[in-house]
Amino acid sequence: MNVSVFGLGYVGAVTAGCLAARGHRVTGVDVAASKVEELNHGRPPIIEPGLEERLGAALREGRLSATTDASHAVGETDLSLVCVGTPSTVSGGLDLSFVRQVTREIAEAVRRKSRPHALVLRSTMLPGSTRQLVAEFAADLQSSGALPVYYFPEFLREGTAVRDFEEPSLAAVGTHDGGAIPTALAPLFGQGTPTVSWETAELLKYACNAFHATKVAFANEIGRLGKALSVDAQAVMQLLCQDTRLNISPYYLRPGNPFGGSCLPKDVRALVHRARLTGASLPLVESLLPSNDRHLQSLMERIATSGHQEIVILGLSFKSQTDDLRESAMVEVAQHCLGRGHRLRIYDPQLNLAALVGSNKRVIDTRMPHLASLLHTDLRAALGTRGLVVAAQKVVPTDQLAPLLTAEHTLLDVNGWPELRTLGAPYDGFCW
Repeated sequence: MNVSVFGLGYVGAVTAGCLAARGHRVTGVDVAASKVEELNHGRPPIIEPGLEERLGAALREGRLSATTDASHAVGETDLSLVCVGTPSTVSGGLDLSFVRQVTREIAEAVRRKSRPHALVLRSTMLPGSTRQLVAEFAADLQSSGALPVYYFPEFLREGTAVRDFEEPSLAAVGTHDGGAIPTALAPLFGQGTPTVSWETAELLKYACNAFHATKVAFANEIGRLGKALSVDAQAVMQLLCQDTRLNISPYYLRPGNPFGGSCLPKDVRALVHRARLTGASLPLVESLLPSNDRHLQSLMERIATSGHQEIVILGLSFKSQTDDLRESAMVEVAQHCLGRGHRLRIYDPQLNLAALVGSNKRVIDTRMPHLASLLHTDLRAALGTRGLVVAAQKVVPTDQLAPLLTAEHTLLDVNGWPELRTLGAPYDGFCW
């Protein structure tokens, strides 16, 4: 494939070298004549292990060149990858001026071509950016098929970028509607790479970077607290990482219910309190409970603006398959609904009020003494004939739920229960 790579910085240079090493014919494009000259001599504009060897080999074999002429590069290639920078503005926003300029130049060059040309954006951009750029510069080309546009986020680490390119740990391709990519492009993106919408692929890049930043900040905060308490925090974190079932795993990493239960809220409070006594500042850990509270408020706002007067909660406990009501977000939701005058019904087959003991019983006695009148053991009675069904836990098989739903019900999926989409009633996801 003949490929042009716009932007010969870190991502662009690595992309050009690695694609050329795979056998593609690559034309690098940059406004900086010095970068173009370096690439035309097989010298990388950056220091990255393995890159110079790949560029040199590609140059000797006639598969690599570079130019400052964008129109010429588009005319001689079948596909353009945009790898230009997206720096911060003074206010902290995203500066898309370089991407806009390159996208405009590519679109104008494609209009002068007699054959289709693909555009692949790799620059890190906020959700909605690709759609905005297409609307501004290439809507007619995209719709006619003359310039199909893809967003292909990069996950390259400085120092291991060549290896990351050749052995990616993550890949996804954004298309305008999440549809499949042409078979001819599969070798470029990687066989089996999932396709999603432009916006999903754009947010994926930011989610990854924010998660990496969170991990670094968290480990450093545990380190500061450990130092203050004369505890070896390196040993703590090494042991923490050995748990690949909960700690280093997909577990917990899905949008949905606020956290609750007998452990997380109280233990975060205790950790924050002890840190304050030692003088250690833990801004990230201290933000966990306020963030959780804000998530709960967001759920309550969704319920309040649903337009339904009748509310049905499926699953009152903080976690599926338990009867633990301690600091359950759904207890808060129930109280909120009652306080706003909603007619409330609750269904949770795990709850047996007569069997509740200890702190679990105290939650009911002090916060929801009227729970017995709200809790239904019969699903049909709980659902009634109308209302907003807040599906907090999978407490009932969907084949039992489906025949009891009416056109007057709306399903609000709080915890990621995808089968609810197929039940016929209006469906809304809390965070998706």
